[in-house]
Amino acid sequence: MRTLRTAGQPAALAAVEAMLDGRPAHAVVLIGPPNVGKTTLALDLAAGLLCTGPWGERPCRACRACRLVDDGNHPDVHRLAPDGAGGQIRIAQVRALAPALALLPVEGGARIAIVEQADRLNDDAQNALLKTLEEPPGGVTIVLCADDEERLLPTIRSRVRRIRLGTVSIRDVERLLEGRELAMPPEAGRIARASGGRPGLAIAYAAAPDALAARSEISRTLLDLLAEPPARRLVLGRELLATAGKAIAALSGDGGPPGRRRAASDPGPTSGPADDEPPSGRDVRIPATERRRALALLLDAWLDVARDLLTVGLGERSRVRDPSLLDDLDRADRRPSSSSVARFLGRLAEASRRVETNVSPELALDVLVLAWPHPVDAA
Repeated sequence: MRTLRTAGQPAALAAVEAMLDGRPAHAVVLIGPPNVGKTTLALDLAAGLLCTGPWGERPCRACRACRLVDDGNHPDVHRLAPDGAGGQIRIAQVRALAPALALLPVEGGARIAIVEQADRLNDDAQNALLKTLEEPPGGVTIVLCADDEERLLPTIRSRVRRIRLGTVSIRDVERLLEGRELAMPPEAGRIARASGGRPGLAIAYAAAPDALAARSEISRTLLDLLAEPPARRLVLGRELLATAGKAIAALSGDGGPPGRRRAASDPGPTSGPADDEPPSGRDVRIPATERRRALALLLDAWLDVARDLLTVGLGERSRVRDPSLLDDLDRADRRPSSSSVARFLGRLAEASRRVETNVSPELALDVLVLAWPHPVDAA
């Protein structure tokens, strides 16, 4: 029996199964939002191509090859991921991959390269990868996982087959969590709603309850922020970023010994040495990459709160994503006009798209907290 671990994604799964039953493409790009299962689907494909089980039942998840893929130890599966400052995939990583793919397979059969967050390949790395895509060794399948296809060079996009993934239903995420015994039914529903239909994020939240609690704290603080004056908003904004940093630290399991460095939850001072300058004394700024990760999580929660606020304003209370916030969302003294919330959603979406650029996380946050609509009666 064929066993695929990807949750939901019927169209993407059908495309992968067709590849397993026929002739696999030499290069594929899996495109979709973060945490929707692109890497999981890439590993499903790798397991199916390397599986030694009966034809038509691959991946079986029981043979030696499948077990090695699942354990991350298969010698014919090569994985690249962003590394180092800036979170990029660099040319040295790609240059090391090419000769590895040119060798004969260790276990026999296919050789697979999985490039996670391929849209983080810098230009030099993309050009180096292009050479392998133009003349791929026999029996090699290269799988790129990308959140944003537009960041890939046109010459790369023209040489790969596209498979698109999207968010999945909340119920599918609940079933995934329950099936893996990661959460009991009531908690599974809460986690699934917080994940926004992204199975990878749901699994991370299930493993890090502190992160889920921090996200809930962020949502309530954002609603409190509606009635606050500008100066207070700026103060609470920095507290929100700190709370988001705690959530990121919990999700990544980054809990180093106290005092070794400033925690990722602390956004650092708004002035002082730049990120590439040496620290002065004990005043160490958190790298911009970590601060942007915290801002990205904060914006994700903010989008959900704004959508729920708009949903309640339009009289659709049953469609609220986080029912635990209903009492707060219903409070008349916190209710901005639906039109102002809708406009602000556009600003949040644009900020989310730009969070990976060189914009200052603190400056971007200051602009947003001041633009967060005021209640109608306070306008």
